[in-house]
Amino acid sequence: MASTIFAKALRPSIATTETCGFVCNACRRQQSSYRRTRKALRVKPDPSFLPSTTETQDHIIFNPPSSAPNVYHTPLKFLPKTDPRSRLRTSAPTSSATPSTTPATSSISSPTAASTRSLPTPVRPQYQKKYHLTQEQVEEIRTLRAEDPRKWTRVRLAEKFECSQFFVSLCCSAPEVKAEQDKALEEIKRKWGRRKTEARDARQERKKLWGQDA
Repeated sequence: MASTIFAKALRPSIATTETCGFVCNACRRQQSSYRRTRKALRVKPDPSFLPSTTETQDHIIFNPPSSAPNVYHTPLKFLPKTDPRSRLRTSAPTSSATPSTTPATSSISSPTAASTRSLPTPVRPQYQKKYHLTQEQVEEIRTLRAEDPRKWTRVRLAEKFECSQFFVSLCCSAPEVKAEQDKALEEIKRKWGRRKTEARDARQERKKLWGQDA
């Protein structure tokens, strides 16, 4: 008897009048709220999803993106005068007979117009390669580098003999200086934390995949 009374107290019957006290009046859905919700959900579809009014049957629209320029095509401006490709383009028939060619495209494809136009002023001074060092000068570079590598660095040797630092590195090397630099680099790496070490290792792994992307 006591169990049935306790159950009725927790879950009153729908037929009893005590049920009204357990219903939240604020949670009741009125006609105005229902209409407002349906109006918010009544969104018109995009015109592209609607059936076509001009076509009699369904069809597929194929609109591919513009193709990339051909990597094997070199503009005429960057071809030297002795290049045979420039002579082939000069001897090719002109497109003046076709009326659809615009003046802009004809001026670009014309070799005479390309030769008359000049390139903009370079930002850096133009550097011309020199092949002026003799075997005796190369031996002098190696001797100076071997005597005092800290004084005769690659920069000073390049300035003295008017050559590039890369050429100096091809002529001679300084193993003791490289060993000192590697030791200093290891001391710096020893102070790195776990996150920086993992980031540098991940960078080295990504560098190994650079040549495999193509």
